[in-house]
Amino acid sequence: MQNVLKKPLWGIDLGGTKIEGAILNPAHPEQAIQRLRVPTESANGYDHILSQFSKLITLLEEASGTKRPDRIGIGTPGVTTPRTGLIKNSNTLCLNGKALSSDLSRVLGCEAILANDANCCALAEATLGAAKGHKTVFGIILGTGVGGGIVVDGHVLSGTHGICGEWGHNPLSGEEAACYCGRQGCVEMVCAGPSLERYYAEKSGQALNLPLIVELATGGDRHAVATLERLRAKFAEALGAVVNILDPDAIVIGGGVGNLDLLYTQETRDAVCDHLFNDRFDTPLLKPSLGDSAGVFGAAMLAG
Repeated sequence: MQNVLKKPLWGIDLGGTKIEGAILNPAHPEQAIQRLRVPTESANGYDHILSQFSKLITLLEEASGTKRPDRIGIGTPGVTTPRTGLIKNSNTLCLNGKALSSDLSRVLGCEAILANDANCCALAEATLGAAKGHKTVFGIILGTGVGGGIVVDGHVLSGTHGICGEWGHNPLSGEEAACYCGRQGCVEMVCAGPSLERYYAEKSGQALNLPLIVELATGGDRHAVATLERLRAKFAEALGAVVNILDPDAIVIGGGVGNLDLLYTQETRDAVCDHLFNDRFDTPLLKPSLGDSAGVFGAAMLAG
């Protein structure tokens, strides 16, 4: 995808607490002409969320002095099932089982193009951010949960079932922690922030947040060190499986856990290599460059 757009692109990022909209600058798509937010207020139900979308689009029209386009890209929690058009796997529970794409198209009066929020982040980093210029990009969300997206030649892949890139629900060897998805030992139940905090609490008897655990590891706390070494080993195992199948040209690691420097060290790269059908691991591991803009910018790119 070219860096200069033919026209402004509109994108919406649907989050658990806020719905954010942005209009991208055609000459500099890494910049927003307008960027506004309204609260999601999901406790008020599905129809209320639809009304919040309508409110946000109207606010964007008023702020920009332009009319809404024919197509708007929207990033959502969960995914749209291609066969039915219904949302599934969303942690905003009132969305599950709903025809969000068609309902938004009706309410907004334009085509709503939906993608998982992790896919939107991957798309933004692949086209505008840290992995710009790479053909095949695996974008990781490693935070409260574990998700991912795959972008090839500037296009995000969704797959037959809409779950392309969902590496967070692959099982890890020897792991038995029950996952909300109904299986055991998923990557998310081992490498996500809450999972790391739970592991530390089980070993130390103290419930601490991840930044403090990292700080304690620097000071030599044996349980904190063991927690981070476990992250390194299990992250390497999980990522190795993805690399064996996809062999991407670049990997971008987003999310709060993705900020940890240990994930980018040679020791971690060597650990990944131990799981590869190859004797080298040359793929760049990149920190994201777009910050909290990635989701909404990637959503806008869906409409390009």
